[in-house]
Amino acid sequence: MPRSPRTAPSWALLLRLLALLRPPGMSEACSCAPAHPQQHVCHSALAIRAKISSEKVVPASADPTDTQKMIRYEIKQIKMFKGFEKVKDVQYIYTPFDSSLCGVKLEANSQKQYLLTGQILSDGKVFIHLCNYIEPWENLSFLQRESLNHHYHLNCGCQITTCYTVPCTISAPNECLWTDWLLERKLYGYQAQHYICMKHVDGTCSWYQGRLPLRKEFVDIIQP
Repeated sequence: MPRSPRTAPSWALLLRLLALLRPPGMSEACSCAPAHPQQHVCHSALAIRAKISSEKVVPASADPTDTQKMIRYEIKQIKMFKGFEKVKDVQYIYTPFDSSLCGVKLEANSQKQYLLTGQILSDGKVFIHLCNYIEPWENLSFLQRESLNHHYHLNCGCQITTCYTVPCTISAPNECLWTDWLLERKLYGYQAQHYICMKHVDGTCSWYQGRLPLRKEFVDIIQP
C-alpha cells in the first residue's frame, strides 16, 4: 500500500540520512528509484504549483560545526493540491546544496512555473530533492494537471510496478504495470502523461484514460 504522508524529521537529520544512504564511491551521484507521477503524489506530503522568486544558500542547522548547506528558494505559491492539513501557504522550500545529496536546481526570477512535491519536516519547513516529482508546469499533460486535483489522491490504494523486461506480470489485483521504460526507453512517456491507475469497486486496479480505450501495448505483458 502507498505510504501515508508523515511529518518528516528535521532537515539536518534528513541530510545526514541521505549522506549515510549514499553508496560508497558514489560521492557525486544521486540515485532514485523510478516512480510514476501518481505514486509521487501519493507518497508526498505536499504537492503545489509555484514560481521561484529567489534563492539563497543557508546553513543546514544552527550547529556551527555542521558544514552542510541548503538552498532556500523563496516561492510564490499558485495552488496547493496536497498538504492543506499541515501548511496553508508555502513561502520557502529547501533542498540540499550538494548535488550528490539530490539537491534540486530551479530557475529563479523567471516566469517558469513548477509542480513541486516534497516532504514537510517536523519544524514545518518544506524539503524537496531530486527523488521527488518536480516538473515545469508546461511539461505536464492535461490529464496530469487534472489528476492533481482528484484522481491521483483517490487512487493511492493502487500499486504501480515498473516493467523493465518481459515477461512482466502483475502480482496482486490492485496492481498496474508501468511500461513506459519497456516501450519507449524513458520513464515519463505516454503512459505516465496520459493514464492513471484507477481502483474499481471490486478492489482491482487498471489503467484509465477517461472515456478513451486502453492502448493495446499497455495491456499486461505476459509473454516475451
